[in-house]
Amino acid sequence: MKARLTAFACATALLTGCMVGPNYQRPEVALPGRFPEAADAAAGTAASAIAPEWWRVYGDTLLDDLERATLADNADLAQAVARIDEARAVLRAANAAFIPELDLGANAGRQALSNASPTPRVITGYAFSLSTNYEIDFWGRLRRNTEAAQNTLLASTYARDVVSLSLASATAQAYFTLRGLDALIAVTRESLATYDETVSLTRRRAEGGVASELDLRQAEGQRQLARVQLADLLRQRSATLHQLQVLTARLDLTIAPGDVRTLPVPVEPPPDLPSTLLERRPDVRQAEAALAAQNARIGVARAAMFPTISLTGDYGGESTALSSLLAAPGRIWSIGFGLALPLFDAGRREAQTQLEEARTREAVGAYQKAAQSAFREVQDALSNVRQYAASEEDARLRVESAAEGVRLAQLRYQAGYTAFLDLLIQQRTLYEAQLAAVQIRQALMLSTVDLMRALGGGWDAGQVAAARP
Repeated sequence: MKARLTAFACATALLTGCMVGPNYQRPEVALPGRFPEAADAAAGTAASAIAPEWWRVYGDTLLDDLERATLADNADLAQAVARIDEARAVLRAANAAFIPELDLGANAGRQALSNASPTPRVITGYAFSLSTNYEIDFWGRLRRNTEAAQNTLLASTYARDVVSLSLASATAQAYFTLRGLDALIAVTRESLATYDETVSLTRRRAEGGVASELDLRQAEGQRQLARVQLADLLRQRSATLHQLQVLTARLDLTIAPGDVRTLPVPVEPPPDLPSTLLERRPDVRQAEAALAAQNARIGVARAAMFPTISLTGDYGGESTALSSLLAAPGRIWSIGFGLALPLFDAGRREAQTQLEEARTREAVGAYQKAAQSAFREVQDALSNVRQYAASEEDARLRVESAAEGVRLAQLRYQAGYTAFLDLLIQQRTLYEAQLAAVQIRQALMLSTVDLMRALGGGWDAGQVAAARP
């Protein structure tokens, strides 16, 4: 029994041979062990876990509905899924090369001999055959090809995840942009109401001889400027809504006005978040899978420089009568061994190998760049979240100070202690302070979306702990 197993092992080794080409090894990427910006932001509320549906941390049911629609019906996502099916079909074709191909051939014919023949007659003939051809993967060409196809499928799967994450981020950013515009529109309309009151008051005072015609024109000019700004904000809101309509594939989508200031700011990641967590980002994984696939193609190209070993076989029958086609006298068969050795190709195969090696070096650079870019994006997002969060308090104090300035300017103007222009300046200052406060909150919400996307979506405590050294 032991001898049989040994013989079987030897036969298997003979048939499978070795695999030429380099085995894949992950390239080194020099990154800090931690995100410095995460440590700086540790004073805020940290979360050890965020669900994969990270947009739920904002607590907005409408955003949840928009995200579901985006991930269900988006055309970009449908294309990514189709590319996965394409890669899966390529892998099936690569795996099929390990199984011998079986072909059936049959023919029938009648042949008339020349009348000059001593025995002129018409001959009828029938034949069929089963043939097979099997390439022995002695140098690993088929295995390397399968390896490349497997990693290509993996890269396509990660590419779909990249599209999903990008679409979810784009939807959240468009939604928060819309809510920010809603708040800006509300502030502008409130200021317009104030400007209308100022124009009415100034007109009455001008008619009574207390105010000048110049005061009235200045008030009307400030009101018209606000109206122009309101029209532009409404235009931007329409464009943002149209973007959401395309993202969600709901071209008749309508969204009632809201306010970005009412949305909660999500918690921050833990301060000791390890940078190795970036390995779970789909774009980094996609770059590595593409690198592994390209690395396997070097083996495919190198194997083409070695002899191709194949086994062939045929079995069938032939007869002049269909009834005796399967009879023993008419059976035919053949078995053969083939070897094809490239002798001269003017360096074509060597050039193909060098091409695949160059493409692999290019893929190494793409992977390293993806990891480095991912680290930078997390750092930028963490910095933006911290800075905008710190600016919110300053913006709130500025609004309060500007509102008090308007109140005092109105009292001084009515008492005749200050010029009308001072009142207009204070009103304009308040309006700008309110706009700035809304824009800072909008930027804060957008930066939190950038952070979620940069970290590859949600995370949990187990993933963080596993990524720590």
